[in-house]
Amino acid sequence: MEITIKGDKEFDDIPSLKSKALRINLNENIYGTFAEIGAGQETCRHFFRAGGASGTIAKAMSAYDKDFSDAIYGAEDDGRYVTQPRLRKMLAHEMNLIETRLTREKNPNKIFFTYANTVATIDFAKQFKGHGWVGIRYQVEAGGDYNEIILHLRFKETDARLQQETLGILGTNLIYGAFYKYNEPKKLLRYLYDHLDKDQLEIDTINFAGPVFKNVDNRLMSLQLVKNGMTDAVMFGPDGTNVLPAKVFYKKNILALRGSFRPVTKVNMEMYEKSYQMFIKENKVDKDKTVTVFEITLSNLRAEGEIDEQDFIDRADLLCSLGHSVMISNFQEYFKVVEYFSNYTKARMGLAMGVSNLIEIFDEKYYRHISGGILEAFGKLFFKDLKVYLYPMLDPETGELINSENLKVYPRMKELYKFFKYNGKVLDIKDYDPDIMNIFSREILRMISEGEVGWEDMVPEGVAELIKDYRLFGYTRKPLTLSRRKK
Repeated sequence: MEITIKGDKEFDDIPSLKSKALRINLNENIYGTFAEIGAGQETCRHFFRAGGASGTIAKAMSAYDKDFSDAIYGAEDDGRYVTQPRLRKMLAHEMNLIETRLTREKNPNKIFFTYANTVATIDFAKQFKGHGWVGIRYQVEAGGDYNEIILHLRFKETDARLQQETLGILGTNLIYGAFYKYNEPKKLLRYLYDHLDKDQLEIDTINFAGPVFKNVDNRLMSLQLVKNGMTDAVMFGPDGTNVLPAKVFYKKNILALRGSFRPVTKVNMEMYEKSYQMFIKENKVDKDKTVTVFEITLSNLRAEGEIDEQDFIDRADLLCSLGHSVMISNFQEYFKVVEYFSNYTKARMGLAMGVSNLIEIFDEKYYRHISGGILEAFGKLFFKDLKVYLYPMLDPETGELINSENLKVYPRMKELYKFFKYNGKVLDIKDYDPDIMNIFSREILRMISEGEVGWEDMVPEGVAELIKDYRLFGYTRKPLTLSRRKK
C-alpha cells in the first residue's frame, strides 16, 4: 500500500518516457510499425531503449531519400513531402502491410498500430524553423476498427538535434496517450506535452477519428489547443473540419473580420460583403488568391471567467452555415493578428471593423505592456500592405453618422490617426444600408433570452431558423423536437 502523509495533495503523476515505452512494450498484444521521415527515428529509439521491444516493434524504417520514399508511398502531386496527405499515405501503406503479412488465425489477440511522421527540421541557414505531421492509426481491441490521431507541429527550438529529441518525446507521448488516455481526449492533449515545454514546439492542428472518438468534436479540440497555450490560433473551414492555417493563408491576400458573432447579424454580413468588394478591387489583389476569415478571440468566448464551449459551437455552426471559415485566436490586439498572418504571406491584408473598434485601437492603454508602446504596435500593424475598411456607426446620443472623417480618437493620438488616414490606410465603407445600422448582437441576444419577437429580421437569411431549430443562445420558445445537426 502506498504511504500517504497528512497534507499530501493530489496531482498527476507523470510517467517517465521509459515507463511509457516499457508499458507498451510489455503488453504482449500491442504490435505495430514505426515509419519516420526527415528527422531520424527518434520516437522508435525510446521504445528500443526501454527494453522488451521485440514483441512490440514489427518494423522500424525511415525512407529518408525522396526517390526511395516515392517508390514506397508514391509521389505527391505537389512534389512536397511534409504534408498531411503524405502522412496518411504512410499510415495506410504500413497498416496494409501488417494486415497482409500477419494472419489473424496465427495472431488472434494482436492489437495493431502504425505510428508515422514526416518532418522537416530547421535548415542550415536557420531561416525555417521546421515543422511536421505526426500520426497514429491503431486498434484498442483485436480485430476492431481503426482509430486515428493526426497532428501538425511547429518547432520553436533553433537546433536540429534538439528538435529531433523533442519529436521523439512527442511521439512517445502520442503513442502512450492513444492507448491509455483515449477515453479522456482533452487530457490526452495536455499529456502530449509531458516532459516538454511550450517554448519547444507548437501544436496548431489536431484531428481525432474512429469509434473511440465518435463523440469528439474536433473543433472543440482545436479550442483546447488555444486554451492550453499550445498554439496562438486554430482554424476550421465551412464544413466544420479543422484545417491548417498555414495551408489556407500561404501566399494569399487575407481579409479578416473580428467579432463576437453572438449571434452573427446582418451588419456583420454587410461589413464582410462590402469590405470584400473593396478589397478585391485593390491593386495586386487577385480574387482567386484571396481568402476571408471570421476571427473570434479567446476573450470573446469567456463566460463568467470560463470558456463556454457550447456557446463556441453555436457561433461556429452559424458562421459555417453561411459558408465561412472561422479562426479562433489568442490575440487581443489587432497588430498580433497581422503579425500572425505575416508568417504565411507577404501579399495584401485587410481588416474590416466598426468605428468603435478603430477608436479602441488608438487607445494607448492597450499597449502599456509593449516596450515601444503604441508606436511599436502601429509599426507592426501598418508596416505591411494593410488597409482598414471602416463600417460607419450612428452616434447613440446625437444620431450623427460617424466615419473616418469625423471620428474622435484620444487627443494625443489625433495626429497619428491623421497620418494613417492621409496615407490611405483607413477607408470608409460607403455603400451601406442605413436601415440596419442599429442592429447589435447584444440586443439580439437579449431579445432571444427574454422571448421577444422581431429579432429574426436582424440576422442573415436562414440563421433565425438555425437558432430556433438547434436552440442556440438559450432559445427555448420552440418545442425541443429537432436534434443538433452533425458536421
